[in-house]
Amino acid sequence: MSTTAPLPLLVLGTGRDLATERGVECPGELPAPSDPGLVERARAARATLGDAVFVLGHHYQRDEVIEFADVTGDSFKLAKDAAARPDAATIVFCGVHFMAESADILTSDAQTVVLPDLAAGCSMADMAAISQVEDCWDDLVDAGVAEEVVPVTYMNSAASIKAFTGRHAGTVCTSSNARTALSWAMDKAGGGRDGAGKVLFLPDQHLGRNTWVRELGGSLTDCVVWDPHKERGGLTVEQLQAARMILWRGHCSVHGRFSVAAVEAARREIPGVRVIVHPECQHEVVELADEVGSTEKIIRTIAAAPAGTSWVVGTELNLVRRLARQFPEQRIAFLEKNVCYCSTMNRIDLPHLVWALESLVQGRVVNPVRVDPEVAAQARAALDQMLALPGETSRD
Repeated sequence: MSTTAPLPLLVLGTGRDLATERGVECPGELPAPSDPGLVERARAARATLGDAVFVLGHHYQRDEVIEFADVTGDSFKLAKDAAARPDAATIVFCGVHFMAESADILTSDAQTVVLPDLAAGCSMADMAAISQVEDCWDDLVDAGVAEEVVPVTYMNSAASIKAFTGRHAGTVCTSSNARTALSWAMDKAGGGRDGAGKVLFLPDQHLGRNTWVRELGGSLTDCVVWDPHKERGGLTVEQLQAARMILWRGHCSVHGRFSVAAVEAARREIPGVRVIVHPECQHEVVELADEVGSTEKIIRTIAAAPAGTSWVVGTELNLVRRLARQFPEQRIAFLEKNVCYCSTMNRIDLPHLVWALESLVQGRVVNPVRVDPEVAAQARAALDQMLALPGETSRD
């Protein structure tokens, strides 16, 4: 097994939380709003650039950034929105690094994708380095099970991991179509849920586990967790032979914080409360929730709920606060009292956005994100396989 490669991007904060792979301090408050002068500069730059620039804003972004986004959405939706605008020479992606990579893969060679802060990474994506994943596959070959395994990688992964998936005839999935992707992969690997096939699901163990057990009727005993920091993932050959779901030991540093205790406290303190969480949450938390779904589903569910409904929401705090303002007729609260923003997503702030836009006005492209053409082609194969899944051509 090769030496573990250093993690490419660092998250904000110096604290350490033993429940997560990487420490993040969560003080509960964002920095003060940006200087009003920056707002005027952003507006002026946007007006000057016109349709030549298309600004994408992920749902978890700060409000001061969302204000200048042409469209908002989840990661894959935004990448597809970018691909649908071939007239825009530059795509400014207000999100994190893997999202900008996906946009670069799906847009034309004539377009350039800009990430206002290249340090805006994703702790989950960073938990699966390509050298680790290649080592894992070699170990599966040595264990005699690789021929039964189809890889499925979550959209929240580096382009190199998507490319690995494409090379091994797997597929990408989103939190909305994970059920369809897993069903396809199991059928391809060995004949469906009751067959002998296996899936290597990375990098988020929780989405894989929750989808297999809750959506496809599998068992927790079918699941093993591959730890890239241990020899053969910390598993025996017998465990690998018996497993159906080989889950990579990765998770979201925000969604992984939500706890059973938080759900129980919400039910005690808020009469008639409805609990809705993202499937990146721990299985025990998801089991206690009333509703489970992607960011887009969370938004749709709350938007359609009757006035007076009480909700606690288990997803990123910027979005939860935005929902509370958009739907004041409902009572909307954050699930975890120990408040945590997505610290890497919050690296994209108004100063960085203004710098990127004003640089474009001056004819300079800063922080372009370009995926190696060979990697992009292999990753595109995995993305195309996802788009070919039955009935799942557009959802995120």
